[in-house]
Amino acid sequence: MNIPIENTSSSDVSCANCKACCCRLEVMIISDTGVPEEFILRDQYGGETMKRLDDGWCAALDRETYMCTIYENRPWICREFEMGSYECLDERVKFL
Repeated sequence: MNIPIENTSSSDVSCANCKACCCRLEVMIISDTGVPEEFILRDQYGGETMKRLDDGWCAALDRETYMCTIYENRPWICREFEMGSYECLDERVKFL
């Protein structure tokens, strides 16, 4: 069941109850934060993104805990993605 974004409060959102919806987004690596090589996908032009598995989830996501396995070395975009922001709520409603 999809819940309209206007009916979802940012106070209802917690990374602990989210099931890592943002970990399905394409994440470009635009700065060096120490992402391990095995999680980086390079295109023919040298652009880098986080590797995603066939199911669409980020390769660095622990599927049991829905926690990032490289949290201390996660990409800048992941660091800036704000819990409860419009973007967060927009992704969250797709999976509720």
